[in-house]
Amino acid sequence: MLVCGRLTGARARAPLHVGLLETWRRRGHTASSYSASSEPSKVRALIYGSHGDPAKVIQLKNLELTAVEGSDVHVRMLAAPINPADINMIQGNYGLLPKLPAVGGNEGVGQVVAVGSGVSGLKPGDWVIPANPGLGTWRTEAVFSEEELISIPKDIPLQSAATLSVNPCTAYRMLRDFEQLQPGDSVIQNASNSGVGQAVIQIASALGLKTINVVRDRPDIQKLTDRLKNLGADYVLTEEELRLPETKTIFKDLPLPRLALNCVGGKSSTELLRHLAPGGTMVTYGGMAKQPVTASVSLLIFKDLKLRGFWLSQWKKNHSPDEFKELILTLCNLIHQGQLTAPTCSEVPLQDYQKALEASMKPFVSSKQILTM
Repeated sequence: MLVCGRLTGARARAPLHVGLLETWRRRGHTASSYSASSEPSKVRALIYGSHGDPAKVIQLKNLELTAVEGSDVHVRMLAAPINPADINMIQGNYGLLPKLPAVGGNEGVGQVVAVGSGVSGLKPGDWVIPANPGLGTWRTEAVFSEEELISIPKDIPLQSAATLSVNPCTAYRMLRDFEQLQPGDSVIQNASNSGVGQAVIQIASALGLKTINVVRDRPDIQKLTDRLKNLGADYVLTEEELRLPETKTIFKDLPLPRLALNCVGGKSSTELLRHLAPGGTMVTYGGMAKQPVTASVSLLIFKDLKLRGFWLSQWKKNHSPDEFKELILTLCNLIHQGQLTAPTCSEVPLQDYQKALEASMKPFVSSKQILTM
């Protein structure tokens, strides 16, 4: 039998939080009961035993919890998103693959139910998020070790908590680690309506940076443009508009970007390079187009452009757990100040996971799928 605890694997967003509390009450629970009970219970989890099409290999199964001992922490999951990396992991196309069978999901927020005798930094009722990927968050409950969890404030919106540890961290580190940007400097990015893209817009605005945001054209492009500008975007352009000569007029009002953030590859990344300031850097953190990054020889020689890559998992390997915790607290401060919100989300009950998986893989879907427990 599979054992859940060790199977690897304004601004406030009130509806999800309130909806979950209502669900708990309908089941005969209160919020406080989740921090007081440590009775063994059946657990539902989304599991895959082989790599492939998520719609075919993911199954909803019942598991059993292990006993809580020593440094163990019993966590009841509250909400967990479906990210592109989760899909890639299930497909077997990712830089980090858990042992199979595995529980899907690398991100989410849960509430501590009980702790072992050796746990000193967590207590029942605390909210926690995964310290590292591969923990398996698409389940109702689990028993983790204390070192696998990070405590976060309970007074931030639940959707923000559930989507805190991947996209905003990636956005913040890319804005901070590659160019010494100052207020008034500009940044250009593609995939601007992605989770990372929306975080880049908001964090850049909080840092006093201007953003040029590139998106794919679509029927509701004006609606998307308005939404990104409401987040703080200075300019929103389609891929086609970026190629037009008149786009250069933008740079009469702001300096050429010294930093480009690429999540697409192919022609889109080439266009970003064309608009970089001499000596600028393009950071690639995704490849949605599944096409290579192409840089002309002339741009590299005469503009001395730099091509870099970023993977949050590698950043964590190169930095201490305390540094990651400091990053999380920095982002929580932005949330408290109203400068960072969760991406647009759609709530989907765990049992309707097929619907959520399908939606997460559709093109032009700007809403992140959140599995609610």
